[in-house]
Amino acid sequence: MRPNLLLIHRARRSGGLSLIVVLLILVVVSILGVGATQYALLGERSSRYDRDYQLAWQGADSALADGEAEIFGQGTGANTRPTMFTAAKAGEFVSGCGTTAANRGLCAATAAGSEPAWLTVDFTATGNDAPTAALGSYTGQTYQASTTGVAPARVPRYIIETVDGSQLQLPGSNAKLNEENTSTPLVYRVTASGFGPNVQTQVVLQALYRKE
Repeated sequence: MRPNLLLIHRARRSGGLSLIVVLLILVVVSILGVGATQYALLGERSSRYDRDYQLAWQGADSALADGEAEIFGQGTGANTRPTMFTAAKAGEFVSGCGTTAANRGLCAATAAGSEPAWLTVDFTATGNDAPTAALGSYTGQTYQASTTGVAPARVPRYIIETVDGSQLQLPGSNAKLNEENTSTPLVYRVTASGFGPNVQTQVVLQALYRKE
């Protein structure tokens, strides 16, 4: 008996269509797999960035508190310098920030229209000529970073700038800060920088402190 050539032709065409359908399904599955992988990686990167940011923020907050403690003479140890934060010592704050053990991180006020020190200083410098003070250098405090797992790339650092208190405006008022008194109060601006596991992950916090 001779084979039915029409049936053979239909069978071959059906097999070819099935192959195309299978290939299309494989392409769709591959695209979905790649998309799911990229989404998972994006989520992991986002979580890692949030973790690094929180670590840097905690460091900056700790350094800010350390600078405040130094201004108000709350530090302990042999390296404290509470007498520097008096009217008589204002002239010893250095233009561009001090880099010696006696005046490290102490920055003179800049002229009106000039960039303040916190915008120009390098917070990543850690050598003997660094213009910023490391947390605990003048207060005896220690930074309790984790000894296991993720740790900051640098100890948090800060600078303290003198500020012209006579030009500061009281919150919610048009009055100047010194209009309540006959003398101009001492005002300092502390700028602190914390680091994540990578030096390039930084958080900067800033606060003004008034000292009578």
